[in-house]
Amino acid sequence: MTGPVRLLIVDDHPVVRDGLRGMFTGDPGFQVVGEAADGTEALALTATLRPDVVLMDLRMPGMDGVTAIGRLVRSGSPAKVLVLTTYDTDADVLPAIEAGATGYLLKDAPREELVRAVRSAARGESVLSPSVAGRLMGRLRDPGPAEEPLSQRELEVLTLVARGSSNREAAARLFISEATVKTHLLHVYAKLGVNDRAAAVAAAYDRGLLTPGGR
Repeated sequence: MTGPVRLLIVDDHPVVRDGLRGMFTGDPGFQVVGEAADGTEALALTATLRPDVVLMDLRMPGMDGVTAIGRLVRSGSPAKVLVLTTYDTDADVLPAIEAGATGYLLKDAPREELVRAVRSAARGESVLSPSVAGRLMGRLRDPGPAEEPLSQRELEVLTLVARGSSNREAAARLFISEATVKTHLLHVYAKLGVNDRAAAVAAAYDRGLLTPGGR
């Protein structure tokens, strides 16, 4: 392609958007044409600004990244979507790739890797962080369901939920935000293959992750 890569940055955190804009604005090979804070805004701006690459976060209020990716693809938009997120679980990676993302990177990727990835995405090339590539390869080798262990924090949140704590009460006990508790619970639901708190607690007891009177 000729000319700079036209880039739309989509992330609900202003600090992240500022950092990414500063990174790419200083490179003559890129032009940041806009920023969006959620999937709905990303769809509207993609239609009007016609970026070459959409740098898309996944977990955002309102319309999430996976939903936005799917709608962009179905709309026939020529923009390539490169996911940039902190999450690399199967519950996040697989839906994003299946929705039509061209690539998937984690936010701890070095600057040089991110710049190369955006250029590659603009050319229509698939780009995956090493951990994500490993997950996909693992799925190809063993497509059967595999239980993903809960993290220590996810177990702590689930234990409090099993004891009857609300999200707000769990957040106060663990000194984290209520939004973080909700995120942990979403990860728990995905890993246990359930859709709500009660089912998560039941599944955890069934698998021996929680025990009466303890964990």
